Amino acid sequence: MLRKRKLGRNISEITVGEKLVINAKMEDKDLLLYLGLTDDANPLYIQHDYASQTPFKKPIVPAVMLTGMITSAISKYLPGPGSHITKQEIHFLKPVYHYEQLQFLFEVTEVDEECHHITITVEAIRQESEKVLEGTLSVCPPYALPTLDSRALENF
Repeated sequence: MLRKRKLGRNISEITVGEKLVINAKMEDKDLLLYLGLTDDANPLYIQHDYASQTPFKKPIVPAVMLTGMITSAISKYLPGPGSHITKQEIHFLKPVYHYEQLQFLFEVTEVDEECHHITITVEAIRQESEKVLEGTLSVCPPYALPTLDSRALENF
C-alpha cells in the first residue's frame, strides 16, 4: 500500500522571520553521483592535476550542486513537500571545495498570501564565518487541497 506524503505548510501557516539551518558536507560520493547523473566531466570538478594549475588550486563543487541542496531544503522543510521555486537569484561568492562543511541559513522575508508566494533569503557559510553563497528565492507553498469524501470520485 502506498502511503500518502504529508504536504508542507500552507501559506497561512508561514510567518516572516522564520528560519531554517541545514548543515551539509561536500562528500566525494555525492559529487560523483551528481557528475554521473549529469554526464558533466568538467576537469575543474574532479581532476586534481588540472585544478591545481588554476587560481582555485584544487577541485571545486559545481554551483548547480549547491543550488540542488537549496532546492532540496525548500522541498523538504521550508515550506516543505508540495512547494515550488518560481524564481531564484543566487550569487556564488567564493568557491566551495570537496570535503568542506557548509551551513545553509534560510529566512522567510516576505509572505504574500494574495499572490500565494513567499520570499526566502539563503546564505551558505563555511567555518562559521566565511560566506560563500547568498541568494533570494520566490517560492509557491503547497496549496491546501479539498478534503476528499465518498462523492469526490463520482465522475470517474
